[in-house]
Parts: sequence; structure tokens; C-alpha cells
Amino acid sequence: MPYRLPVLAQDVLLGIFVAVMQVQGTVAKPADVGSRPLTDLGHLGYGLLIVSGLVLAVRRRWPVPVFITAALASLVYYTIDFSDGPGWIGLFVALYTLTAYGDGRRSLVIAGVGITVLAIGWLIAAADIEPRAAIGWVFFRIAASVMAAALGESARSRHVIAAEAQERAELAERTREEEARARVDAERLRIAREVHDTVAHAIAIINIQAGVTAHVLDKRPERARETLETIEQTSSQALHEMRAILGVLRDANDGRAPQPGLGQIDELTSKAREAGLDINLEATSPATPLPSSVSNAAYRILQESITNVIRHVGPTRVRVALDHGVDALELRVTDEGRRYVPGDDRARPHPLEEHPATNGTGSSATPGRGILGMRERCQLLGGELVARPLPGGGFEVKARLPVAPTGTAHL
Repeated sequence: MPYRLPVLAQDVLLGIFVAVMQVQGTVAKPADVGSRPLTDLGHLGYGLLIVSGLVLAVRRRWPVPVFITAALASLVYYTIDFSDGPGWIGLFVALYTLTAYGDGRRSLVIAGVGITVLAIGWLIAAADIEPRAAIGWVFFRIAASVMAAALGESARSRHVIAAEAQERAELAERTREEEARARVDAERLRIAREVHDTVAHAIAIINIQAGVTAHVLDKRPERARETLETIEQTSSQALHEMRAILGVLRDANDGRAPQPGLGQIDELTSKAREAGLDINLEATSPATPLPSSVSNAAYRILQESITNVIRHVGPTRVRVALDHGVDALELRVTDEGRRYVPGDDRARPHPLEEHPATNGTGSSATPGRGILGMRERCQLLGGELVARPLPGGGFEVKARLPVAPTGTAHL
């Protein structure tokens, strides 16, 4: 990496260079007619040229005092009528520094006032200049001062624009990172929901069938064989779905199977009947094919609702209704609650009916993960879900899913 002098060292060298150039250039130039020698008044001319150059050593730290010092030195120099020469170099550099490193409007005001005062002073000092053509150098100093201030403001503007562009780029990068994290979180939540729905449903079916097997193993071995085959099929399908869901964590091009949808609803209800539910399915024909996200969400809501009945209620009558509308798919799952068997102490209200936090709107202050998952699926698609106990016993789940999802996430 090439070595670069510190900023202060650069400015010190610049101040020395300008001071030498001003003195050398003025001495080498023939003296103007009627001008005062630099040695007059105790070598004041040399002092003014040196001061207006050396003051640039601190130009970036104190741009306003440096400009004022250089302007006063120039005004005194030309008012006393010292010989004209390149004694304005330090002033021009100070003006450039003032506007380039200043704060914009305030620096421009100071520069404008300073140039106006200098122009008036220079013109008054040159009122009796001889020859008259030499007054052109006065206008040159005025014009050069304006140009130095304009160049400084241009440099400052470019620096501000570059800084704003850099800030926007950093903000865009942060936004991209936040969006990426949000997508990762959304995908993690989606996977968690899919795993919950798949595992909970499979375990509920397996639990019921295992209980039936244990009950009929000695009395009806052929029935036990059927339930064991059901357990095998249910666990195999659950493992297949788990591999499909978790495949996204391994490879985006894993060739995994599509997510389940309403096309598998007959298989879902068939397994529920094997678990002891008396299911009545009512469905209207869809006017148009459902989007995969809507079909998958509806399937998962039905699966979770049926799983809750199997897990919390046991054998009972369940009614599933699907209404394919033009704008939305409406589904409703209701059960009749636990059937009363004399002497069975399990005959009690639906567990969700006993939940003290359930309110009249069907929401719960601390609902289970299943109901939360169903509600989140609906909300992601711009729909709504109501889960509530029925007045005569049992439980109801109602969901409305827009056919054209309005949510921002994809299931």
C-alpha cells in the first residue's frame, strides 16, 4: 500500500510552498510604477506574503479564521500599495477551502461577504493606479476569488452526493439482509407448521390404532392385523411427507414431492374413519382450479381440525363442508363432542370448551399451537379463521381463504 502523508503534513507543506511562491514571484517581477517596496514599514510586505501562505497549514481545521487572515493580509497589502504579484495565491486557496470544507450556505455567505469587501477595498486602492491598464489585475483577482469559491462549493456538493449515495447503498444492503433474514424466518415457520401438522396427525392416528390393536389382539387377531397395517401405512406416509418438507433444508433442487392439497381429502377422511370418526363430507365443485397455496392451506386446516377431534374427543360424528366460491374457499369442520357412555368418566365436554381463555369470537388468549397454526395459515393468505365451542356441545372450525391470496408469504 503506497505511503500517504498525514493531512496536517500535507497542509504544512502546501503553506510553505505557497509562501515561497508568493515571495519569490513578487520579488522576481519588476516593481510597479509608484509601488511601495516590500522592505518598507519593517519588511511588512514580506510579512504579509509569508503569513497569507503559512496560515494554510491549518486551513482544514479552521477554514473561516484562515480565510479571514488571508483576506485581511491581502486587503492590507494592496491598500498600502505594495508591488503587485502572485500574492493572491494563499487567498484563493483559503477561499476554496472555506467553501469545500464548510457547511454549505453559511460558508457561501461568508465567502460572498468577504469577496465583496475585498473587491471594494481593491478597487479603492487602485483608484489612481498607473498605468490605467493595470486595473485589469484587480478584476482578475475578483473573478479568480469567485471562481475559487465556486470550485470549493462544487467539490463539497460532489462529496455530499457521494456520501448520500454511499449511505443509500449501505441502507439498501441492510434492507437486503433484513429481507433475507425475514425470508429465512418465514421459511423456518413454514417448515415448523408443516412438521407439526404432519407429525401430529400421524401420531394421533397411530395412537388410536395402537389402542385398538391392544384391545382386540387376543379376541380378533384379524382386526389387529388391519390396524397394524394402517399404522404402517400412516407412519410410512408421515415419513415421506417429512422427507419432502425437510428436503428444502438440503437442496432446493431435491426433486421433492409437491405439498398435499384438497386432492388428497378422500384419503384424509378415509384414515379418520379408520380411527373411529363418522365423517360426512360435503363439497361443491370449484369453478376454477385452486391455487396450490390455498389448496395446501385448506388441506392442513382440515387435517389439524380432524387431528384435534381424534386426539381430544375420540370416536364421534364429524361434518366437513367445503364451499368453493368465486372469490373464496370456505370450509367448516364441526364435531358433536364426546359421546356419553354410562360409567365412562371420560364423558366430559370438549377440552377446548373447558379452556377458560376462549371468548365469544372464537379466539383464545393462550390457544394451542394447532389453532395458532391454522389461524396463521389463513392470515398469510388474507383470510380468517374462527375456532369455537358450539352451544349444544362439540366444536366448530370455520375458515375463509381468498382464491387470490393477499398475503405476502407462500406456504
